[in-house]
Amino acid sequence: MLDLIFLQAAEGAAQQGQGNSWSFWLMMILIFVVFYFFMIRPQTQKQKKLQKEREAMKKGDKVVTAGGIYGEIKEVQDHTFIITIAKDVTIKVSKDSVFADVADAQTEEKK
Repeated sequence: MLDLIFLQAAEGAAQQGQGNSWSFWLMMILIFVVFYFFMIRPQTQKQKKLQKEREAMKKGDKVVTAGGIYGEIKEVQDHTFIITIAKDVTIKVSKDSVFADVADAQTEEKK
């Protein structure tokens, strides 16, 4: 009789442990899905948009470097831009550190 009680208690604990395990994994999957749609996916879309903008840049476009230097693209190379920042002053920067000059783009739209 005592063995039967212990056996039933052990089975109940095993079933309860399995239920907790499934709910734990379900909660972890739900957290991952939320992180993906609210953090990871928007960031990858933003990176793709920025990459397309950099590929579309051409000679004469106004740009800003990651360091805050404003200039105009003088030459486009494979992985770099040659940018004129003042009269007779040019710098060579990586394409990854260049952004379109939003202020100049907004003034052109108003014209």
